[in-house]
Amino acid sequence: MIDEYNLSPMQLDALKEIGNIGAGNSATALSQIINKKIDMNVPKVAFVPIEDVPDLVGGPDVIVVGIFLRVYGKAPSNIMFLMPQRSAFYLVDTLMGREQGTTKTLDFMDQSALMEIGNILSGAYLNAFFNFTHISMLPSIPALAMDMAGAILNVVLVQLGQMGDQAMVIETEFLTEDEGLSGHFFLVPDPGSLGTLIKAVGVE
Repeated sequence: MIDEYNLSPMQLDALKEIGNIGAGNSATALSQIINKKIDMNVPKVAFVPIEDVPDLVGGPDVIVVGIFLRVYGKAPSNIMFLMPQRSAFYLVDTLMGREQGTTKTLDFMDQSALMEIGNILSGAYLNAFFNFTHISMLPSIPALAMDMAGAILNVVLVQLGQMGDQAMVIETEFLTEDEGLSGHFFLVPDPGSLGTLIKAVGVE
C-alpha cells in the first residue's frame, strides 16, 4: 500500500462527496434519457486489489456488459460502467423503444447506443468532478465488451499495467424503480492521481 492510501476520514468523506455529486449528475442524466426514476446508493470509496473488483458486481463469472473510458488530464483515471447482461438488454429495449424482453444479443446499433450512454454518464460525472476540484478531465472514446466480469476486467486492467496493484474505487450502484436496470459505476484513479485529487479538494 502506498502512502496515498492512508487517507484521513475527512479526505475519504471529501472523495465520497465528489462521488455523490458525480453519480447524482449521472443518475439524473440517465433518468432523463430513459424516462424512469433512478435510485442510487451513497458511493463507497474503497481500496481494493484490482483482482477483487469483479466481486463488487457479483463475482468474476457473472456475465456483464462493461463500458470503459480512459480519463486524461491532471488526474488520469479510468471509468467503468458495469451492468448485468439483462440490464443492458433492458436499457437497449428502452432506448430503442422496443418491448421489454425483445433484445437477446447486442448488434452494432445497440452497442453504439450503450457506448453513447457511457459517454453521457461519464461527461456528467466528470463535470461534477471539475466543479468540485477545478481539475479538467477529458474522457476517451468509450469501449464496450460483454463477457464474464473477471475476463473483462483482466483485459482492461492488464492494458493499464495495474494488475496486482491496489485501486481506489469510487463505486456507485444505480437501480430503476422497476428493478429492470441495475449497474455499478466505478471511477478508478491511477495511483499517482489520488494525491492530485485530494489536494484539489483542499483537505490536507
